Amino acid sequence: MTPSADWRKLYPFSSNYLTLPEARYHYVDEGNGEPLLMVHGNPTWSFYWRNIINAFRDEHRTIAVDHVGCGLSDKPQNYEYRLSRHVENLVTLIDTLNLRDITLLVHDWGGAIGLGAAVARPDRFKRLVLFNTAAFPPPYCPLRIRACRIPLLGPWMVRQFNAFARPALTMATEKPDRFTPEVCAGLIAPYDNYHNRIATARFVQDIPLSRSHPTYAVLKDIEQKLPTLSHLPIQLIWGGKDWCFRLECLERFQQIWPDAKATIFDDAGHYVVEDAIERIEPLLRDFLKTEPTPATVGSPQ
Repeated sequence: MTPSADWRKLYPFSSNYLTLPEARYHYVDEGNGEPLLMVHGNPTWSFYWRNIINAFRDEHRTIAVDHVGCGLSDKPQNYEYRLSRHVENLVTLIDTLNLRDITLLVHDWGGAIGLGAAVARPDRFKRLVLFNTAAFPPPYCPLRIRACRIPLLGPWMVRQFNAFARPALTMATEKPDRFTPEVCAGLIAPYDNYHNRIATARFVQDIPLSRSHPTYAVLKDIEQKLPTLSHLPIQLIWGGKDWCFRLECLERFQQIWPDAKATIFDDAGHYVVEDAIERIEPLLRDFLKTEPTPATVGSPQ
């Protein structure tokens, strides 16, 4: 499973597992204090959050999950790889670990999954940090994503040739010099064969491009509940050169949460945490000092 480059030295964390009915759910759990809960997207895994874990685990409990089918979690072949199930799994982890005063950090598909958990357990969350993500039915779908959805051919290309995770190593960054052999190896290590790429393909298939798609209603429900989180401190951090979660997505969140703070790194891409970690770390340190305002009685439900 491990490529030739030594990515493990970049990911020196102990593995933890939550046993779900159909799979083991892997997560990193390092440090103590108020929890930072990190939720990845497709095609990354908890490795994506390694620099934030290293930076904050001396002061916070840093938890980074691997969705079922991703990272070091089990990869069952007959599984309901849907947004609703990923949200359910995250809520189960939150309840099992009895996490409270959570600062949520989300990226890519992690936005819908993490915010889905936040609207399901709003009393457990204290702050929100969003990185190049969405939590509403997609306003557009880039051609290079649509190509991976071509019936039969698209999923086969993704699973047979890693035609999603591997291209992302160059297409999702504006800082290719940071993508050393070790970083590249780490990002794709769990997706090393046809069997292990099932969730990568299923995430692409779960993008709801029509109202008839089963995930459309789930995403719409999450979107409609986002205003209930408006009393929380919210930080939006965007790579301005992302071709997938473009600035339209940031602006959509700003319409929902007018008081949210926004920072755009014009020289960063979709993998913004890789491209701009040295600027993100101090931004997060300041943001973690902010406190929620009391939820307004009669606020939207």
